[in-house]
Amino acid sequence: MSAGATLHTRYAAWLLLERGMSENTRLAYAADALRLDAWLQEHGLTPQTATTDDLLHFVGDLHDLGIAARSQARVISGVKSLYRFMKLERMVDENPTLLIDAPRTGMHLPEVLTVDEVDAMMASIDPTRPHAQRNRAMIEVMFSCGLRVSELTGLEISRMNLELGYLTVTGKGTKERMVPMSASAVAEVTDWLAERETYPVKSGHEGYVFLNRCGRRLTRVMVFYIVKELAEAAGIRKEISPHTLRHSFATALLEGGANLRAIQQMLGHESIGTTEIYLHLENARLREEIERCHPRSFATSASGNRGGRQEP
Repeated sequence: MSAGATLHTRYAAWLLLERGMSENTRLAYAADALRLDAWLQEHGLTPQTATTDDLLHFVGDLHDLGIAARSQARVISGVKSLYRFMKLERMVDENPTLLIDAPRTGMHLPEVLTVDEVDAMMASIDPTRPHAQRNRAMIEVMFSCGLRVSELTGLEISRMNLELGYLTVTGKGTKERMVPMSASAVAEVTDWLAERETYPVKSGHEGYVFLNRCGRRLTRVMVFYIVKELAEAAGIRKEISPHTLRHSFATALLEGGANLRAIQQMLGHESIGTTEIYLHLENARLREEIERCHPRSFATSASGNRGGRQEP
């Protein structure tokens, strides 16, 4: 086994066992390390011999290739993770990534759905079609509980307590959290589980809540298509995905008076900074409402005069 292969094998094990990252994050970080390794080989370097200047050159090449700032930031995050591991394992004396900053990506405020729009999606489900109740239960759980799509597809019957109204999910970093269920979510899931009894469930998929027509657990891609189809049927023109329902859940909580710490716990965010995006979103919406409804704004738009004073 080559030295490079040994490094990447040990790094992959560290991401899994020490960092406890999700599979998707681990795969992304491993790919970032391999991308860097390939670039270093082209320049006659190794991860152990690369300097800060070399890595800045690597980052510059990412930009020159036209890779988006957000993607650049993710690659840099993966490279920084690799060198943290190498420093811990004494493979390098100094971490050359400490002075490397990710490009500014700006704050992306996500699309959200109103309660009326979610209700319209539910109403668009034809009760005579197969999987109608399953889809109702899915939409209600995503909106009422704020689950990630991976948490939804991995949700197990044994981890729901419908009598007490809560469910338990395993989120990022294999961290578990309990999430309360609304009365409507309990009702929709209860009806779906009764219908699910008639499904021919495949071996190994018996414990999952949401199944496809073949009796296998739903995939994230299938949930994406279901959500898009229901949004179109409801006449919603926003660019939405299953994650939009999670954003809508958080925004509805904030509008209802929940504090950020409570929302953080419900969403399973490790950092409160991640949750604060919903505060910025609410502030942006509030500003739009002020500009639309406040008399100063009316006067300014009507007369073009600063301060809203109209000429007699």
